[in-house]
Amino acid sequence: MRAIEAALEKGKRVPMKDLAFSYLSLEKLQAIYPRLSGSIRQLNSAKQNQFDKSREYGEIFKKAKLYLSHFVQVMTFAIIREEMKPDIRAFYGLEVNSQRLPALNLEKDVLEWGERIIKGEQQRCMKGGSPIYSPSIALVKVHFESFIEAYRHQKMLQNITNRASEQMNQVRDEADKLIQEVWNEVEERFNVFSEDVKREKATDYGVTYVYRPAELKKMEADKLQTNLF
Repeated sequence: MRAIEAALEKGKRVPMKDLAFSYLSLEKLQAIYPRLSGSIRQLNSAKQNQFDKSREYGEIFKKAKLYLSHFVQVMTFAIIREEMKPDIRAFYGLEVNSQRLPALNLEKDVLEWGERIIKGEQQRCMKGGSPIYSPSIALVKVHFESFIEAYRHQKMLQNITNRASEQMNQVRDEADKLIQEVWNEVEERFNVFSEDVKREKATDYGVTYVYRPAELKKMEADKLQTNLF
């Protein structure tokens, strides 16, 4: 943006006959500038929306994990107290002879185990089993469905950000090529001057130079020598 703005500013202030790059390049700069600035705004807006919702989403995710985990723990305690038989764990896709809690670290884990646990409890109760409470499966389902809705919304925001990023990259590639063309024209226009003067004039057009270590040392030596005299 700085490179394009610098060149456009020159296009406004310098007569066309004195401009160091072509009128065609100026037209291209004028055309790509609003596209690039628009792509930047869209990407920043998409990122901000995703960021703003991420904390809320994190809380919903945490709550869903908590209720699923507590439900399995309550069931396990009931088995330990011999109020329920260990084989009921099979309804939920859990190992019958293990008290290990399912892994709920990732989103895909919560999605998978949420479906299993809710479906398993419904099937068990349909076959005459007593419902588990504190939390009830209805309450677990409320938080699980809230998580699914938030998960889908977050994925939608991620997709919007990804599309904006792809568009931004595409426009930036075009801008990079155009900037290179303009800078080459500028340098060619000032080739009649010495290297130092050429770079000074080109820099005024927004051309950015990256100096090699040897060039920096020479510039420092020249500056020191100038100061001595």
